[in-house]
Amino acid sequence: MMTDIEIAQSVEMKPITEIAKTAGVDDKYLEQYGKYKAKVDYSLLKESNRKDGKLVLVTAITPTPAGEGKTTTTIGLADGMKRIGKNVMVALREPSLGPVFGIKGGAAGGGWAQVVPMEDINLHFTGDFHAIGAANNLLAAMLDNHIYQGNALNIDPRRITWKRCVDMNDRQLRFVTDGLGGRVNGVPREDGYDITVASEIMAVFCLASSIADLKERLSRIVVAYTYDEKPVTAGQLGAVGAMAALLKDALKPNLVQTLEGTPAFVHGGPFANIAHGCNSVIATRMAMKLGDYAITEAGFGADLGAEKFLDIKCRMAGLTPSAVVVVATVRALKMHGGVAKTELNSENLEALGKGLPNLLRHVSNIRNVYKLPCVVAVNRFPTDTDAEIEQIIRECRELGVNVVLSNVWAEGGKGGEELAREVVRLCEEEKGDFTYSYELDGTIEEKIEAIVKKVYGGDGVSFLPAAKKQIAQLTALGFDKCPVCMAKTQYSFSDDATKLGAPEGFTVTVRNVKVSAGAGCVVALTGDIMTMPGLPKVPAAERIDVDENGKISGLF
Repeated sequence: MMTDIEIAQSVEMKPITEIAKTAGVDDKYLEQYGKYKAKVDYSLLKESNRKDGKLVLVTAITPTPAGEGKTTTTIGLADGMKRIGKNVMVALREPSLGPVFGIKGGAAGGGWAQVVPMEDINLHFTGDFHAIGAANNLLAAMLDNHIYQGNALNIDPRRITWKRCVDMNDRQLRFVTDGLGGRVNGVPREDGYDITVASEIMAVFCLASSIADLKERLSRIVVAYTYDEKPVTAGQLGAVGAMAALLKDALKPNLVQTLEGTPAFVHGGPFANIAHGCNSVIATRMAMKLGDYAITEAGFGADLGAEKFLDIKCRMAGLTPSAVVVVATVRALKMHGGVAKTELNSENLEALGKGLPNLLRHVSNIRNVYKLPCVVAVNRFPTDTDAEIEQIIRECRELGVNVVLSNVWAEGGKGGEELAREVVRLCEEEKGDFTYSYELDGTIEEKIEAIVKKVYGGDGVSFLPAAKKQIAQLTALGFDKCPVCMAKTQYSFSDDATKLGAPEGFTVTVRNVKVSAGAGCVVALTGDIMTMPGLPKVPAAERIDVDENGKISGLF
């Protein structure tokens, strides 16, 4: 069987100028990065009079090691739509180098439903993440330099909240002491690194609607507090202009193609268990401006990615999805029902029945909390039996939701045609009544509680003393009317990764609450969420190689 990279390398790509023509992008907006990648100038959004297309969100059940195939489904659905004659665009996140070299492998889809050139997309791409890391670290350098040069803003070095970042899984950098070696080398202090995709610059970059909005958001970033507990911002440090200059080209969405030549934007990539987990607002808006249908995805399960897409991104950008696809696999649902990964190839209706509530809760949230039309896409594996598939169809029908079998991994767009037709039907015939899971005028505690009770299915929230103190401080500073971004494990509806399926009777413990003032969110940290992952015992990097002709192998 061919690997993903072998499949990707077997298909002849079209020149990006041809893809741009298909997408309706005039040459004056196109900035080519070689033959198969380009950036599209954001001025297209201001200058186009075309009516926006319909927005379709692809999300998934709670992830397991068995895999769900959310990106693969997103790409295959778009290719399926193209095959049935629709004008369609894709909008995806960019992969982070950390997971690419770590445990996850690539993030450009799989099988015959991929975006290409997949090697470029997974490695460096057009340099967006490097620009974001440079802007982050410029701010860190200017902050420490300000303290070294006399500290006119009265910053308390013990209350610096801004970290440096690097786009790599490197646990060694989580906690460091820097500024050592004598007075000329800075002020000694405890410090640390985040992975670039957890940086607030990434969240700001993905939520900004223009250069002006980007600069406004950058200026609001809180980097530290003074000795008398006043926030210090990037604007006060005079860093905004230089940071925006580093980000100005990165802010232009990246245009690539699927294996079947469907135009795709791949742009931005905040982590979904820490940040809001969606591609950039500019790329999504551009996909809607150019296509009659824009297919996008949100990270991890619907309790994380979709919740943040709907409650944060859609609210801030004024977007309303027309339909939602919830991706599931029989294998993953059996894992939620207690089956070990090694036993997934055998029919097990009992375990499937125990795991199904996970899918049903996600579906119910989309339908009943957010009030949006929904379809379940089951990624069919050869080992799935008819009885298992029928059980899923039956249980979802009781919720009034259709189930469509998806075979895009093996067949590309051809295997996504049935799903494409159902999504078009939802967009054209079913009208949602889009509602957020909470309103902004509640307290920080009330918003967190609404998410935990309505979306996670929990009983309530326990706030640790540190979190209570932080909430009081943030409320006093006027940040209590911001949306909430939950930092939580992706492996469970609860904050305990071992609670699979659809757990009940649990409380979520909030240990820290901080503000991402540039992104415009209050971040609630639960469980053992880390903003700098580590590499596994056998990193994916060990499999990756390149030959004398520059051909890469082993990348997923």
